[in-house]
Amino acid sequence: MVLSRIWSAFIIIAIAIASIKYISSSNYKTIFNDMVVGKGGDTVQIATQKINVLSPVVRDSLMKNPNFEDSRIHYKTDSLQQDVKVYRVQEADGVIGTSETAVKICLGLIGIMTLFMGFMSIAEKAGGINLLSRFIQPFFSRLFPDIPKNHPAFGHMLMNFSANLLGLDNAATPFGLKAMESLQTLNPNKDTASNSQIMFLCLHAGGMTLIPVSIIAIRASMGSKTPTDIFLPCMIATFTATLAAMIIVSLYQKINLLKPIVIAYVGGISALIALLVLYLTKLSKNELDDFSKVLSNGLILFIFLAIVLGAVYKKINVFDAFIEGAKEGFRTCVKIIPYLVGMLIAISLLRTSGVFDVIIDGMKWVANVAQFDPRFVDGLPTALIKPLSGSGARGMMVDTMSTFGADSFQGKLAAVLQGSSDTTFYVIAVYFGAVAVKNTRYTVIAMLLADLVGVITSIALAYLFFA
Repeated sequence: MVLSRIWSAFIIIAIAIASIKYISSSNYKTIFNDMVVGKGGDTVQIATQKINVLSPVVRDSLMKNPNFEDSRIHYKTDSLQQDVKVYRVQEADGVIGTSETAVKICLGLIGIMTLFMGFMSIAEKAGGINLLSRFIQPFFSRLFPDIPKNHPAFGHMLMNFSANLLGLDNAATPFGLKAMESLQTLNPNKDTASNSQIMFLCLHAGGMTLIPVSIIAIRASMGSKTPTDIFLPCMIATFTATLAAMIIVSLYQKINLLKPIVIAYVGGISALIALLVLYLTKLSKNELDDFSKVLSNGLILFIFLAIVLGAVYKKINVFDAFIEGAKEGFRTCVKIIPYLVGMLIAISLLRTSGVFDVIIDGMKWVANVAQFDPRFVDGLPTALIKPLSGSGARGMMVDTMSTFGADSFQGKLAAVLQGSSDTTFYVIAVYFGAVAVKNTRYTVIAMLLADLVGVITSIALAYLFFA
């Protein structure tokens, strides 16, 4: 019900803001067209005007620079500085293009899903998932008290968390969907999220990652002199967000986290991460890249090898088991299409209507009135869009780096914010959609609170490390 209300609110607010812009400004007379059939990155021509009819601020700015932007409206003068083209740039696809994109995302997932779900099927038949379940059970049984001892769901969740930890998004999604399906078999009310599903999804959305490889690569490509310096803040922020998710959900579910086994596991994981950080901070960029590639991709190949060897030892029909799991992966991809289309079109309306612009401008005004350092506001577009769209947030991060510089405070903050959490609404749509759960209960609230903790932590760390 909460998700339904939020989805409805997204659409209502987006259309209301667009209507206000249409009525109050001549620069947005095509906004309804843009929201429906527009394409991200398109130049929306508004008018061609004589330079002498423009405001003094715009006119003076164009005299100094033939390209000028004011409140996201662009002005470009000709060589004679007489005629000025007025235009704006479409920020995202309209709902038609977004619907097509959602289907393409699901189609793109088919190959990855069939691959990993196929190997997952082999591992289950060979007993590998049960082995992982016994390994992690002492800790997980406290966080997931409703799951029976040695249930395969423990192993599926561990595989998902491990893939997330190594930044293997392609592997994390199939493992996570398998975990949700496994948890759904224990769910007495099939259309309502169980406690275990909520805990798993919130921990997953915490996005705990060791090395943000893609962010480091983007910073390097944009000319950063020290592209790896955001690695430590990113990891601390994701670890904090994941812990916050665990605490928030535990409060909802009345789970006591002060048990010795929970403290031991969390403390042990924290110690291992601290040792790894100590080692990684001594590596150069190239050494860090090489380590990441060997650790992540090498581990995937090792898992494949271990699964096949275990299946051969257990005399499992390996190829048939793979095909059986691959078929399940294909069906799952098709099943999530309606849920993903529904969520992405609401996000598209928010972006194309300019709702985020209104929020950011409001935050800047508040920061200036309160006499805060306003630099952090310039990094917030990444944080605002991240729960809604991973690619959108990545675009905002790149835009911030392009505007202020890859090594600027704002650019580094945007990078840390990009790595501090997962795409909350995308995760909810895909994971709950895969098991046809309609009532998500307090999942959205818990995940957004964890996201907020991640954002606040990221801002604090950016001032601590980079200010």
